[in-house]
Amino acid sequence: MEANHVSADGTLGTGACCAVPKGAANSPLAVDISVIVVNYNTAHLLHDMRTALVASRGDLNLETIVIDNASRDDSLDLLKRDFGEVELMVNQTNVGFGRANNQGLTLAKGRYILLLNTDAFVAPDTLHKTVSYMDAHADVGVLGVRLVGRDGLLQPSCRYFPTPWNVFLARTGLSRYFPSVRMVDDLEWDHTSVRECDWVTGCYYLVRREVIDQVGLFDPRYFLYCEEMDHCRAVKRAGWKVVYFGDTSVVHLGGESAKSDGQLTSAGKQISALQVESELLFFRKHYGLLGVCGSVLLSTATDVALILKSWFKRSATPRVEAGHLKTLWSLCLRTRVGSRPTR
Repeated sequence: MEANHVSADGTLGTGACCAVPKGAANSPLAVDISVIVVNYNTAHLLHDMRTALVASRGDLNLETIVIDNASRDDSLDLLKRDFGEVELMVNQTNVGFGRANNQGLTLAKGRYILLLNTDAFVAPDTLHKTVSYMDAHADVGVLGVRLVGRDGLLQPSCRYFPTPWNVFLARTGLSRYFPSVRMVDDLEWDHTSVRECDWVTGCYYLVRREVIDQVGLFDPRYFLYCEEMDHCRAVKRAGWKVVYFGDTSVVHLGGESAKSDGQLTSAGKQISALQVESELLFFRKHYGLLGVCGSVLLSTATDVALILKSWFKRSATPRVEAGHLKTLWSLCLRTRVGSRPTR
């Protein structure tokens, strides 16, 4: 049982990280998997998440690191009372998903690192099957699994990089006229198989330690969304494979932290803003000024077309599209066309 890693006042400052113990980087790694869990207002999920994780561990040596992102529910009391075996880091403010995972990395000792959401429940065979596959395929840097909802329905799990063009085709429904364009999500194939892809979702994100040592973890400019997509791009550029492994599944609820936050869920405005901002940052970083400007123009054209269509049919008030358009241009200005984050 490892002691909770909490400072004397029970908190860590905003963005603070604990230093890696001296000599730890050169010591033998006895831990198979370091499981990093970022918690934000999901106390109601923590026991079920841990129960599923323990049932899947078998003879693997795990360490679990929990970063609490300034939860306002009873998460912290529960973690201190019932989770004495975990390393606990506590932030005074919500620093975002990628930054919090980066904090957890400073304590990770495993030969693999698993980023696991609190609303993701692994199957009994998940850990052994995914670690065994990684052990047998030394060129695989990142691995994700088949994701299903509580209703058993398949969720997007094997994904491809967005571009201004394929995002435009998806939003307008024109993708059927361009069958050769690879879309971000393609569900029309047997998801029980194994295949390479561009990126996998961060709710179950198994990454090799050598990859972290080589390319680092998440770009801290992303507060939420696009961080694992951006990281997978760096992983692939460094010569590693990103693989979707369909021979096991994880039940993923999705959106639980957002549901707990009234500010985030109010008309979906802040969540939409976070998505828009991350997309702007991603397009500017990987496609340059021309790419992000193309994305903004295509998205604007889509919003305007949908607003006009709604008005013409008089079927609904185009609040969603109008709100998206306003958010898009506001963030385009505030991020200086995707060149810097707002937080």
